[in-house]
Amino acid sequence: MKTPAIAVTGLGMITPVGNDTESTWDGVCAAVSPARTVAALEGCEIDFACMVDGIDLDATVGRRTAFRMGRYVKFAVLAAREAVADAGLDPAGWDGSRVAVVVGTSSGGSAHLTDQALVLERRGPEATSPAGVLLTIPNMPAAEIAIEMRATGPSMAPCTACSSGVTALSVARDLLATGQCDVAIAGATESTVFPIAMTGFARSGAAARADGDLSRLSRPFAADRAGLVMGEGAAVMVLERADDAEARGAEPRALLAGTGATTDAHHPTSPHPDGRIAQAAVGAALRDAGWRAEEVEHINAHGTATQRNDAAEAALISRVYPHRPPVTAPKGVLGHCMGAAGAIEAGLTILTLQRGVIPPVANLDAPAPGFDIDCVTKQPLVRPVGRAISHSFGFGGHNAVVALRRP
Repeated sequence: MKTPAIAVTGLGMITPVGNDTESTWDGVCAAVSPARTVAALEGCEIDFACMVDGIDLDATVGRRTAFRMGRYVKFAVLAAREAVADAGLDPAGWDGSRVAVVVGTSSGGSAHLTDQALVLERRGPEATSPAGVLLTIPNMPAAEIAIEMRATGPSMAPCTACSSGVTALSVARDLLATGQCDVAIAGATESTVFPIAMTGFARSGAAARADGDLSRLSRPFAADRAGLVMGEGAAVMVLERADDAEARGAEPRALLAGTGATTDAHHPTSPHPDGRIAQAAVGAALRDAGWRAEEVEHINAHGTATQRNDAAEAALISRVYPHRPPVTAPKGVLGHCMGAAGAIEAGLTILTLQRGVIPPVANLDAPAPGFDIDCVTKQPLVRPVGRAISHSFGFGGHNAVVALRRP
């Protein structure tokens, strides 16, 4: 049976540079990182991050339900609201049994788990929150979206570390292709800016250390790249079979043409140095889409600004795409939003397809010597893009790739 075309009909985002899709796009194109010191990290080796700011999350979500939601869940709910509205859908009028929710995360509510452990130790069980379990378990973003949206179809919470967002899109695509749902709300969310997580990344050697201007610390593909800067946020998309979207008069933002996934099976944190297994994920996505590599017109790179990841990814790009399509890496602006990164970057890739604009890699003058890749720098590149790829690679060797095209 031929796999049906899958349309992205709605998009919602909340990130360190914007509390919706439009402001996020503007911030990424401006190429200035909002990294700042964070009071809650005082005394930690790493006391700065890219934070979601300028919004009262509890008031916006609704105080009657916000008390039971972790920060990462609130992000997901707000992004889902924007995505569903953007798709022109009304949960009050749909058949909820035909609506799936697939929202990934990497660390879920670990911040609340550590907070509650300290409360338990210092003040006893009576002082802990009765919503403690709900604040912690990683399926709650999908669950809370399903509750709000009256979605009683399949509900899932993929966790493939920093690839979780693309994994969620792939799972949602399969649910639609096999007829298990008619609408899928899919994406990922994350908030890992708390002391134990930041300390862990500092001790692992993956994180950048404060050195002058915080806004210039995340430098993907630069010769002097110094490690990742933490970010947070969410992106959620509404997916439908393209024929169904057309039948209801919806205009797709993009078509999800293909996905691919592999596992390095090499090391818990380091990518395979030659990038060959990640390259196989790219090949799988291209085959799924029915594309030749030379037809790809833009790459949204994983680009963490760590030494090993960027080197392996640059080598992969130069091997797979000898025609050197323009590359961007949003983590120079947003920081690394961990489990949410793949969904956010897929969303930005969709906007590039729509607008014919490729955002620049922040804090980059030119790729490091030996990196034979064409990074967009300084200013956005205005160029029509019909076919694009977004890479996501995570701890544990998880590689996930999505191919997207203009309708």
